[in-house]
Amino acid sequence: MRFGANYTPSKHWWHTWLDFEPDSIRRDLDQLAGLGLDHVRIFPIWSVFQPNRGVVREKAVEQLLDMVRLAADAGLDVTVDGIQGHLSSFDFYPSWTQTWHHRNVFTDPDVLEGQALLLRTLATALRPEPNFLGMTLGNEMNNLVAHNPCTPAEVDFWLDQLLATVDEADPDHPHCHSAFDDAWYVDDHPFTPLASATKGAMTTVHPWVFTLNAARRYGPQSTEIHHLAEYGTELARAYGTPDRVIWVQEVGAPAPHIPVEHAVEYAEQTIGNVATCKNVWGLTWWCSHDVNRRFIDYPELEYGLGLFDADGNAKPLAKAVANAVHAELPKPVERTTALFFDGKRSSSGPGGAFFEAWMRHAKEGRRLAVVMETTPEYLSARGITEVLTV
Repeated sequence: MRFGANYTPSKHWWHTWLDFEPDSIRRDLDQLAGLGLDHVRIFPIWSVFQPNRGVVREKAVEQLLDMVRLAADAGLDVTVDGIQGHLSSFDFYPSWTQTWHHRNVFTDPDVLEGQALLLRTLATALRPEPNFLGMTLGNEMNNLVAHNPCTPAEVDFWLDQLLATVDEADPDHPHCHSAFDDAWYVDDHPFTPLASATKGAMTTVHPWVFTLNAARRYGPQSTEIHHLAEYGTELARAYGTPDRVIWVQEVGAPAPHIPVEHAVEYAEQTIGNVATCKNVWGLTWWCSHDVNRRFIDYPELEYGLGLFDADGNAKPLAKAVANAVHAELPKPVERTTALFFDGKRSSSGPGGAFFEAWMRHAKEGRRLAVVMETTPEYLSARGITEVLTV
């Protein structure tokens, strides 16, 4: 299992594309490599990279390649999210999608054409880089649906078209997409679990402890919170094929949901429990560095999520993640017993009947799979010999 961090530059956050300082970035990346991490996930900002629907800025692409090469110098591989999209409670739209030019970013064919241009340009430029691992279409684009209404069919078309664009531009690397937890837990959300579990080269999960108030509902040291990322991984597996690769792409310890004094325990428990899941590509911690306090109007929890503070000082949390990277983690286990899930999304989220049933078994020390069918062929393919019901 690979370990990395979602890279949030310490000096300029993602405004770094406006004030690109290689020395500061180099320092940040060397700090992450010093923990024993092997990759970073980085985020071009849509409005900076594509200020006009027909223009992808060459200078911005050059800076992206500079960052990738700085990561290589530090011994880190890189994944790149193409369209941002959404980051840390802020949405980033280029002006050509807004105001007098307002267009739905999921359904307007002109926007789709522009997004394809951006992704094609980035994938083509990144493809030759030896430490490049692949692209995610964008970070949690489903956070934008409130202002860009769409149907599941329209989302599926959007995903299919853009994934095909990236695959065509760069057939050498695996490419995927990501979604916030609403895709898994909200019944009528247009980004569906099936889309996450079947489209792209792997499934990504972002099991956040604040979703549906989970940490406050159950407590920061509870079974439900320590096993949340493991649960999210197994739930995602139920929607896809048994051998589908899953990437725990974002997981973190946001205060006050996880108080600072419990963050180390949370990290140790989360990493150890995810390690028991099969076919996990890796775990990528959110995030590398705290948001500098000179940037205002973030939710308070966003300022303290880093492994390092904004001055580059390693927190106890960084040392805990480093210890996990170097430790002998639990081996993936054979999950021969599964809990049957009827597919009602709200039941699978924190507070839902299915979620709480799975966690009751976890409290008893059982490592359960999740299944959505009970035919002999389906169960045999997954190695399931016993099916429990809620």
